[in-house]
Amino acid sequence: MIDFYTWKTPNGHKVAIMLEETGLPYQVHPIDLTRQEQYQPAYLKINPNNKIPAIIDQEGPHHRPFRVFESGAILLYLAEKTGRFLPSDPCRRMEAIEWLMFQVSGVGPMLGQLHHFLHFAAEKVPYAIERYANEARRLYHVMEQQLEKERYFAGDYSIADMAIFPWIHAHERQHIDLTDYPCLQRWHHTILERPAVQKGLHLLSLA
Repeated sequence: MIDFYTWKTPNGHKVAIMLEETGLPYQVHPIDLTRQEQYQPAYLKINPNNKIPAIIDQEGPHHRPFRVFESGAILLYLAEKTGRFLPSDPCRRMEAIEWLMFQVSGVGPMLGQLHHFLHFAAEKVPYAIERYANEARRLYHVMEQQLEKERYFAGDYSIADMAIFPWIHAHERQHIDLTDYPCLQRWHHTILERPAVQKGLHLLSLA
């Protein structure tokens, strides 16, 4: 059993999608960010970085409970545990890991900042909005170029796609028109058709 600590954010979505794709049994523990539950002492013992998501695998290595935090690390852990959604070919495997790192170091932080300054900042800061909007368009262009060559980011459907998808699914909140990126739009539609993706998106009544 996987204890899954999460909330309705793209980083929560991507782990929910992976859990649904693998079919691993899991139990959801909502961490309400609007109530700052991520700062509760009990949760800080699970994730010292006071973010979501995190998991505790009750059947971890050596048959003992094992904690993993950081969404990219969780995806890698679950891929290793199940032997799924991470290529066995060493070149393709590294390519999938590259695109996973691209998401955790670029797509997530930069689009997250754009979300903040567009929708949550106490005051509009034109410089910040322009800065992160320009970076968002640059990242979208990088992804479009990759998907001109590949159906998925690393050949076959993998944890790289699961990591990137929830952020692209929120493209309207980034004021991005996907019709400007036809290959990315095709990819988004293909991923969205997967039943496990739809279930992962609706976890905790997510849309």
